[in-house]
Amino acid sequence: MFMYICFLISEFFSLKSNNKLKIFNDPIYGFITIPNSLIFDLIQHKYFQRLRRITQMGLSYLVYPGAHHTRFHHALGSMHLMQKAINVLRFKEVTISKDEENGLLIAILLHDIGHGPFSHAMEHSLVNDISHEEISLRFMEELNKEFNGSLTLAISIFKGEYPRKFMCELISSQLDMDRADYLKRDSFYTGVAEGNINSERLITMLNVVEDQLVVEEKGIYSVEKFLVARRFMYWQVYLHKTGLVAEQLLTRILKRAKELVQEGVRLNCSDPLFYFLSSEINFKSFKSETLDVFAKLDDYDIVAAMKEWQYHEDFVLRNLCEMIINRDLLKIKIKKNPIKTSDLIAHSNALMEKYNISKVQADYFVFSGEITNIAYQNKKQHINILLKSGKIKDIVKASDQLNLKALSKPVTKYYMCYPKKKM
Repeated sequence: MFMYICFLISEFFSLKSNNKLKIFNDPIYGFITIPNSLIFDLIQHKYFQRLRRITQMGLSYLVYPGAHHTRFHHALGSMHLMQKAINVLRFKEVTISKDEENGLLIAILLHDIGHGPFSHAMEHSLVNDISHEEISLRFMEELNKEFNGSLTLAISIFKGEYPRKFMCELISSQLDMDRADYLKRDSFYTGVAEGNINSERLITMLNVVEDQLVVEEKGIYSVEKFLVARRFMYWQVYLHKTGLVAEQLLTRILKRAKELVQEGVRLNCSDPLFYFLSSEINFKSFKSETLDVFAKLDDYDIVAAMKEWQYHEDFVLRNLCEMIINRDLLKIKIKKNPIKTSDLIAHSNALMEKYNISKVQADYFVFSGEITNIAYQNKKQHINILLKSGKIKDIVKASDQLNLKALSKPVTKYYMCYPKKKM
């Protein structure tokens, strides 16, 4: 350990000051080193630094107080695991060139750079028909111009177009470096031990056969644990009823704010937020100037706006903001069967009568929806196990764990939200 630290120190002083070796001390993996000056410069870029101000798990900290980690943490962790995966595959005589290595590291580093405030809420309110993956691609293309085409290979891998398909699978698949990090990281910061996976063990078992990513047979139990942990994390954390209702409220806050601004009501907020509230942004209209404004938008804009709007005269906006700021949320019930329309109508009518508001206003506080969880999407992609005989089997067929077959079937639940007695 002492010799390793001495090596890092010598490397640190041997490089030029503007391209020095950077070491991040991560609570999950320990030291994470930045491999070269290009990646160092990408991390230093304002687009990437913005991820320090985007929470990884949105409003989940209202349920799990420790869940304040950011997309910045996650991106660095994913890159660290990619470094390990590359080393493992090279050790197993899988040829990966230096350019391909750089492409993989950059693609995974920037895979979430397009996330908006609180990660997912913006995709359903301030912008339409454009996902965070598509915005990530816009960022990468803009950075590619700035860095003289250095990201071209990374973009090809990110888009799934690179001919060596196993590299695309390392970025996006059912056993990619993104999932390998976020399950372990989110488990750590929430304190939900059931989600903890041995990502290093999984990576050690990776191999490549006929250009597809496989897991060697001795790693089959690690894959089983990974899938079960993913199921636990979705029901226990990502789809937790309190986090679910909080995200729904945030989406409705932004929707209501947008309606008011477009009706001519002036709302106090930051310029970047006002830009998206006052404009109809979709896939076609998301131009380079929109990207520049988007890059200035983060969680702090939304929190500051909610703190201001909780005193606004609009009944809907004021109450929605108060609910999140004070963590006094709507009541939520989750059921196995679809919600009865009569139940919604009853709650809506009671609210309209009590506060003398319209049906449109009441719909912000009384609503229903559904959530679906599928731990293993075997119809879309496969986690392939390389048996000792040389045959390749899907994990469901290779495993003797009967639960895995059940994990490949979608489970849908239905929820209803409505105000508590006092609002």
